[in-house]
Amino acid sequence: MNKTAACSAIAVSLAMAAPQTGVAATNNPDSNEIVWDKTFEKSNLVDTQKVSFQNRYGITLVGDLYTPKNKTQEKLPAIVIAGPFGAVKEQASGLYAQTLAARGFVTLAFDPSFTGESGGEVRHVASPDINTEDFSAAVDYLSVQPFVNADKIGLIGICGFGGMGLNAAAMDTRIKATVTATMYDMSRVNANGYFDAMNADARYQLKEQLNAQRTKDFQNHSYVAAPGLPDKLTGEEPQFVQDYYGYYKTKRGYHPRSINSTGGWNMTSSLSFINMPILAYSSEIRSPVLMIHGEKAHSRYFSEDAFKKLTGSNKELLIVPNANHVDLYDNMEKIPFDKIEAFFKENLK
Repeated sequence: MNKTAACSAIAVSLAMAAPQTGVAATNNPDSNEIVWDKTFEKSNLVDTQKVSFQNRYGITLVGDLYTPKNKTQEKLPAIVIAGPFGAVKEQASGLYAQTLAARGFVTLAFDPSFTGESGGEVRHVASPDINTEDFSAAVDYLSVQPFVNADKIGLIGICGFGGMGLNAAAMDTRIKATVTATMYDMSRVNANGYFDAMNADARYQLKEQLNAQRTKDFQNHSYVAAPGLPDKLTGEEPQFVQDYYGYYKTKRGYHPRSINSTGGWNMTSSLSFINMPILAYSSEIRSPVLMIHGEKAHSRYFSEDAFKKLTGSNKELLIVPNANHVDLYDNMEKIPFDKIEAFFKENLK
């Protein structure tokens, strides 16, 4: 595999992106009881329970539902949250969910299909269609909760699920406001490589290699994983790989169910993204959108270019000074939660 094709092949692992010093996987998805195995501290301002629901493909999704402690009888606005790509709800999406629940929202952080505690076989596969549907399935669930105002549901997509979140907002008119944080366009990065470095010939070569792998997988009754993050750094890796390592492979963000912490995505998972652009109808999103990205993030161009496609006066791109890609996963000094809170309170009223 040539260098360009190899970079595209690992993009689905790093973008979706050791010492096992993190937390233990002790949750029981069949129980509402939460055993705290998050990568962030538990807030005493929030109640949490484990929930499950099905998407339209019959896959059972598992999520953590966060509600403000001592909530009143008034129906509250709600937010569905997923990402980063290859992470689990015990990582960044859970941090966002807990933080915003403490600020008065009902929030649902969930594991997308084929990952974490959610169902779906084969494991560690991503799909532009099914993962977009996952957001709408989460909206289904929140819409029928007696303490949720079904007319006031928003969405947050982080990293690769930022692109999927925009795709969901273009499809699902029940989503009244959308925030993306440190967004990746997974169709673009898999089809074109980082910074659009792949041409049609390189892309064809990559498809040949991935389809040959499909045959081998079928013959072997197993599925080869794409390269993931290294177990150790040499110091010669690109800065963004070092940043990913600093989150996923250390106590800061490691979780044993996270694909990016422990391995790599199914190698052939990228085929559908190569062939199916997820942002084809993003220009038709009529609801408000806030896109947030770090000034120093290698992925900044994804948000900037996606923002150009949005129409209407209710769209905003916020560039966070001196922030890199993973700063917006868990850096409480860099994630603009005041801005996010104000955005949802203004647009979910």
